[in-house]
Formats: sequence, structure tokens, C-alpha cells
Amino acid sequence: MWRSLFIALGTMMIIIGIEAMLIDSATVYAAAESSAAEFMNPSGVPAVNTKVISPGEWTPWVILSFGAIIVLYAITLPLRWQRGAAG
Repeated sequence: MWRSLFIALGTMMIIIGIEAMLIDSATVYAAAESSAAEFMNPSGVPAVNTKVISPGEWTPWVILSFGAIIVLYAITLPLRWQRGAAG
């Protein structure tokens, strides 16, 4: 169970890191003040409370690195458990 949890977390971090490499900025809308119809209408006025997130140049690399380290750790977990049970 722990191995699958670590693999899932590492994979998600790798995906988020790749996405952060591909975008320049992301706009997050306030859910309470906008409806689905307003969100889907490209010619409409955006919600009043928006937050623009623009990751730095180092952010995707850090997220990718942590994700890769977690996945590698999860792959080596069974080897660690076998050594602990034998010793």
C-alpha cells in the first residue's frame, strides 16, 4: 500500500512539473462569485476575484526532481523491506 501511494504522489508531482514547464501563467477564478456558464463563455467578463499564478523558472525543475526522487524511493521499497526482514 505504501509503495503505490508513493508512486502515485511521485507521478503526480512529475505531471505537475511538466505542466508548469508548459505554461507561462494560470488564472484561478473564485468559485463563489462565478458560475459555470460564465466560465464557459469566452466573450464574457472574467470574475472579479481572480488570481494569476506564474511559476518561476526553477519551480518545474524542483517539482520534477522531487517527483523523480519519490518514484525511485518507491521502487526500492521492496528491497529495503526484504533486507529488514532477513536481518
